[in-house]
Amino acid sequence: MDTDERSGVTMDTDEHRSVSTLASPLTLACGQMLPNRIMKAALSEGLGTPDHAPDIRLERLYTQWGAGGYGLVVTGNVMVDRKHIGEPGNVVIEDDRDVDALTRWAKSTGDGGSPVWMQLNHPGRQANPLATHATPVAPSAIAPNIPGIPAPRALTDYEIGDIVERFAIAASVAESAGFDGVQIHGAHGYLVSQFLSPATNKREDRWGGDIDGRMQFVLEVVRTIRASVSPSFAVGIKLNSADFQKGGFTEEESRLVVEHLVGERIDLIEISGGSYESPAMMGRPVAVSDSTAKREAYFLDYAREVRRAAGDVPLAVTGGFRTRSAMSMAVGSGDCDVVGLGRPTAVVTAAGHALIRDDVDRLDSPQITLGLPKKYATLKSLDGALDLQWHTDQLQLVGNGQAPDPHRSLWKTAATMVQRNGIDAFRSRRGATGADPTLRKFKRERFVGRYFANPLMRGLTRAGVHVSLVTDIETVGRTTGLARRVPVSAKFDDTGAWIISQHGTRSGWGANIADDPAVRLRVGNRWRSGTAAFVHDDDIAARARSFAGNPLLGRIVGATFAALQTTPITVRVTFD
Repeated sequence: MDTDERSGVTMDTDEHRSVSTLASPLTLACGQMLPNRIMKAALSEGLGTPDHAPDIRLERLYTQWGAGGYGLVVTGNVMVDRKHIGEPGNVVIEDDRDVDALTRWAKSTGDGGSPVWMQLNHPGRQANPLATHATPVAPSAIAPNIPGIPAPRALTDYEIGDIVERFAIAASVAESAGFDGVQIHGAHGYLVSQFLSPATNKREDRWGGDIDGRMQFVLEVVRTIRASVSPSFAVGIKLNSADFQKGGFTEEESRLVVEHLVGERIDLIEISGGSYESPAMMGRPVAVSDSTAKREAYFLDYAREVRRAAGDVPLAVTGGFRTRSAMSMAVGSGDCDVVGLGRPTAVVTAAGHALIRDDVDRLDSPQITLGLPKKYATLKSLDGALDLQWHTDQLQLVGNGQAPDPHRSLWKTAATMVQRNGIDAFRSRRGATGADPTLRKFKRERFVGRYFANPLMRGLTRAGVHVSLVTDIETVGRTTGLARRVPVSAKFDDTGAWIISQHGTRSGWGANIADDPAVRLRVGNRWRSGTAAFVHDDDIAARARSFAGNPLLGRIVGATFAALQTTPITVRVTFD
């Protein structure tokens, strides 16, 4: 064997082929060259200003990463709509108002020698209620299984086109500011992956249906960005291998999407997986030997399978890599072309140099845990929240001009969480299964409805006592497929009826119609079939008052929803 010292490529003269190493450069289809195969993957920094512009702390942080020896640096997610924010402190690009600050951000990275790409994102139904007060939007009005996150409303066709244009505008501004490329965030349950997944996309128009329809959104985003930037500007994507949910986006569908992306002049595909409902991307690394690198890299097996679909488009794999031997094996075998590093770079900002120069054999990212016994498994969500906050604290330290602190006390992190976010911080950042007061209140109200109010109304009906506003709705159970009848208040007219779902899509029958809008309503002594639809923009208080002819009773009904502090949604039933 011969070695080219300049490129770091080992030439296998027996098989007349080149074997890449971590130090090998990589030339992309757009002509851009990555100096090596180690990528600083996206980490959400939360270092934007209150107006969502880049803060000087981002410049300090990216100065460190830019000089850290990486072949590519990818920013944390930059939002394309300030009405819909993933986290407090996100940077937002809607126009060129912050181009000077963006230019300084790009330059702080590029001056160190690393290309820098901006990750572009729209949270969709995962919009953080602490960061935005707008109703979340999504392909379909399906609430995430995350306590504290409100149900979204379905996007209109016009709004979808507007979001596509927003991605293109943000990419164009990024290029003018000096970034070398953009990465579309198409993973982890955000809007792009919501369109791709049949669990979150129930649309019947051109944006939904089978996988060909569900992938149209991401294809339009790529095409529109490509048409808005120069040919030498890189366009990549972060894509789920699967979302690991029943009835969700599968590996086979992911491969089909990759095949179509290849035809859209994509430069790099980063493989990840999961969502914040099923967080495969948050798995913890395990100890590995040189022969079991696949145990260290969560998604390497899928990358190996999708290689043929990707053709000549390079693949990056992020998630779980810790040892130089596993990284070298993954790249040398051709299973992937680029190794992505996330959490370790929060502690070792120059991890690229450390790996390329053989200074370290393993990158240790501390596992932040309370060490609770198994009998306290219900509190394990604290570990995830603390781990995320601990690594965010490291980015905050560097942004403030300090060095990372790998020995930072767990209790300091806990104190920081309370200081920044209050006691609710001890739920997982994107909402988890902890003690959510809203969820507890919802359970109490559901108990009252199930064991008191509903039986009372059924008893009155069986006794022949009918109240004009009280009727029954029949929906199809999401899991059982059986008919489910519950009492509701309704106001009838010539073509249908108005109903209010007190808990929106969180109520049982509300969730049922989100999955299957076919319903039946009892009108007097007979049943009529119809189709139910959520009317998200309706004035709930005014609608509730209209149910009662008596003005005083109307005010009481309207005030009831406000007193309960639930998230009611108007439902319109149109008779067949």
